[in-house]
Amino acid sequence: MINFKPLKPIDHDNYRSYFKNQRYPLCAYALSSIIAWTNKEYKPFGAEFEGAFIVASEFEKEKKNRHLLLPISPEREFSPDELASLSKMSGYTQYWFVPEEYVNRFGQDAVEKYFQVKPHAAYDDYVYLAEDLAELTGNRYSKKRNLIKQFRRNYVDQGRVEVEPIDENNAESCLIFLEEWCEERDCDSDDQVDLSCEKKAAINTLNHIAVFDLKGLLLRIDGKVNAFGISAPVTQDMATLQYEKAFSRIKGLYQYFDNACAQRLFDGFVYLNKESDMGIPGLAKAKKSYHPVKIVKSFKLVLKDLRIGDEINSP
Repeated sequence: MINFKPLKPIDHDNYRSYFKNQRYPLCAYALSSIIAWTNKEYKPFGAEFEGAFIVASEFEKEKKNRHLLLPISPEREFSPDELASLSKMSGYTQYWFVPEEYVNRFGQDAVEKYFQVKPHAAYDDYVYLAEDLAELTGNRYSKKRNLIKQFRRNYVDQGRVEVEPIDENNAESCLIFLEEWCEERDCDSDDQVDLSCEKKAAINTLNHIAVFDLKGLLLRIDGKVNAFGISAPVTQDMATLQYEKAFSRIKGLYQYFDNACAQRLFDGFVYLNKESDMGIPGLAKAKKSYHPVKIVKSFKLVLKDLRIGDEINSP
């Protein structure tokens, strides 16, 4: 029996030990992200099972999307046959956010014995060397450096810019900025579901920044927040830039702030994960312009045989 319970910010400290030596290099495996991504349509659940933390995702309308993540354990990894048993026991017929390296490690044939393996390209993660984005050296970053130089000349050198860590005392200012940023992009419209869900996750994160123990940075122009970013650890050598928002109408602001985040939020990490493009062409173009060192491919595993009568204990 697997006893799934709704995940809330207060649960963060209870489960963080499972994420020691977390091995999967996709942003979906950051504990703070797992908990913060909750809204009217989507709810995360968690359970402890055989030395692992099991994450389940429920959907209010799109029931076909309900899924598990790969079990998270500092001690071991579940094999494909163990995943199949867990799937049948829990009543979830698919795993999302399965990195390509999991399939390669066990072998395509071993995984396909139990699951259909389906690409999930909208959730492939763009990964960079943190050093590359902190230094921006070489011809490939010349346009970025030129935009940063313009922003410095027009704003920084005029004494109009302040950059500071995010904490409980200034998180409210970031929330005010987020509302304005989302109005600019019409986040809450029916055709911007992903942006709307991300907005809600960002609000949840900012409201619990201390509980999640995350590193964040905000930038003020003339005393008003115009950008913020938050990083979260994923693996021992990788952290994700979980949220990064800046007004596009200010020339060079995004490039300047992105560089500041790379310099200040990723100490001790080799890789900086900028997450997926969610299938949005403009976002994909922007992420590619920073020259990822690799793209971590994401797959769905869909169980081939869920027999009627298997024991089901889902939320």
